[in-house]
Order: sequence, then C-alpha cells, then structure tokens
Amino acid sequence: MLNTETNEPAGTQIKEVLEEAQPAREKAKPGRKRRIFAAVAVLALLVGALGIGTTLPDPKSSDAYVALAGEKASVESDRDSAKSSYESMKSKYDTFQNGIAAREAKVTAREAEVGKADAAVKTADAAVKKREEVVTGAEKTKAANTIADGTWTVGKDIEAGTYRAAADVGSSCYWGIYATGSNGSNIIDNDLPGGGRPSVALSGGQDFKSSRCGKWEKQ
Repeated sequence: MLNTETNEPAGTQIKEVLEEAQPAREKAKPGRKRRIFAAVAVLALLVGALGIGTTLPDPKSSDAYVALAGEKASVESDRDSAKSSYESMKSKYDTFQNGIAAREAKVTAREAEVGKADAAVKTADAAVKKREEVVTGAEKTKAANTIADGTWTVGKDIEAGTYRAAADVGSSCYWGIYATGSNGSNIIDNDLPGGGRPSVALSGGQDFKSSRCGKWEKQ
C-alpha cells in the first residue's frame, strides 16, 4: 500500500517511525515505553487506513450500482408513462363529463319547455271544457225553451211565457191555444199567419198546438 502524500510504502513509514523512536524506548521507563508503543500502533492504524482508502473502488462503477441505476431509470420511465396515460384518460373523461353535463342541461331545458306546453294544454283544455259547459248549458236551456210541432201542455211539457217562431213560417202554418183537457174543442186562440214570425203568449191550464210552423223559441 502507498501513502498518497509521500508515495512511499506504508510499511516503510512505520519502520522509519520505529527506528526514530528506538533510542527513546531504550532510555524510557516501562510506563513511558507502553505509551510510545500505543502511539506507534495508532499511527500505524492511521497510515494503514490511508493506504486502504486509496485502494477502495468507486461505488458508482460497480455492477450492483449500475444495475440499480438502470432499474431506477426503468421505474421512472414506467411512472412517467403511467402518468401520461392517466392525464390522457382524465382529459377524455373530463371531456366526456362535460358532454354529459351539456346534454343534461339540454334535457332539463327541454323538460321545462314540455312542462310549460303541458300546462298551456291543460289551461286550454279547461277553457274549452268550460266553454263547452256554457254552450251545453245554453243549448239545454234553449232546447228546454224551444217548442217543435206537436201539442204541448203548459206547465207540464213546456213553461209558460211568450214564444216566437224561430224562422219565417210558411202559408200552411197553423197554431192554436186550447183549454187543457178539452181535446181541442175549447179554442182560446188560433191563427193561420201565412208568413212572418208569429208569437204566442201561453199560460198555465192551456194546451198549445203547432202544425207546420217550425220551431218556437221562448222570449
């Protein structure tokens, strides 16, 4: 082994140190000799350590270090690849989620429109139904207050009141008012108007007969 400072063998340095210390050992007392030997031994250990230190190999050049460094690089490459793949998938996922959110917003808006349309239809249906009820009621009232050809008893078949022909009558129109139960023998009033829109006033206890006059409407 060589000392890095003197380039001399470590054993030669130790020998020189021992020779220089020889006269002192011969004259020294036993206790002092032991201290000198201890110092020489420590010096020898230091010189040996220096010699060993100069011969240790570079750890980075060892096969194990190179293998570990290669494995580390491979793991880092796999990590970077996995991270890149994750970021790509996350980007696609975010785009997909944004697309779903947009479609859901459109569906919600369309549902709101359908709800408004349904409400409008229901409102219209209610209005139509109310109108139909009004018309139906008016028609029923009109029908109840309309007299066709035939013989009718006032207070039983028709209500008392004034009635007028719904349209102009023809020349063959005949109407008559009779006492109820007289079977037409007790004539109260009658007429062959021959045209126009005649009217009659009917009261309880009377029968009314209309022939070829069309309909009569209560006024």
